[in-house]
Amino acid sequence: MKKTMISGKGITKSFGENTVLHGIDVEIYAGDFTVIMGSSGSGKSTLLYALSGMDRLNGGQIHYREKDITNASEKELTRLRSEDFGFVFQRTHLISNLTLYENIRMAGLIGALSDKETITRADALITRMNLDGAKDRLPSQASGGEAQRAAVARAAINKPSILFADEPTGALNKANSEEVLNLFSALHSEGQSVLLVTHDKEAALRGNRVLYLEDGEIIGELNLPVYAGKDKAREEKLSTWLEGLGW
Repeated sequence: MKKTMISGKGITKSFGENTVLHGIDVEIYAGDFTVIMGSSGSGKSTLLYALSGMDRLNGGQIHYREKDITNASEKELTRLRSEDFGFVFQRTHLISNLTLYENIRMAGLIGALSDKETITRADALITRMNLDGAKDRLPSQASGGEAQRAAVARAAINKPSILFADEPTGALNKANSEEVLNLFSALHSEGQSVLLVTHDKEAALRGNRVLYLEDGEIIGELNLPVYAGKDKAREEKLSTWLEGLGW
């Protein structure tokens, strides 16, 4: 039986008079690669921000490892985001005056790792992310793929319980997208829990659980085997399911 890591009950989120999430109930399981899909404006990114504590709710509750974090203090949420949660966005949000390597190390230090452990993990991630030749570049000097791989390394350095990713390949070309998605798949194969928002079917294929949002409500769920490489039958199953939901 799967263990629930994050549970959302009656999640409601509004911006002014516009209600984006309409009382969503959802469970995110430990060890899963969960994908959230939906058309533009469906609320998929808003749901990710709600589940990760980045956005306050207008109604409902969020539990992380059975602890209610709905009204957690900013101090507690900051600790969760620096130690338990990892984040990768479409824009890398790297610190512009730090090198890629320094950006990765900074995340470790903020996450309360010792300097020695930070260096050990950062060095290993630089090699794993194929950044040895780019680690001393500033973000402005790096390619889009290099910068995003550094962002993945920054998110992974504290070995978070769950890695949140919001359209992580949205600004990348096909080759760089494939490389970044391969990193997510590799991390998941080692036990990393992932929650990824995407509009890209190629990215969604990496998940073993796909949720579909429409107008702020979950209207469909598809479960797949753990990704093990290109699979035409898997692609056809996802495509047929999405078409049935009007995607």
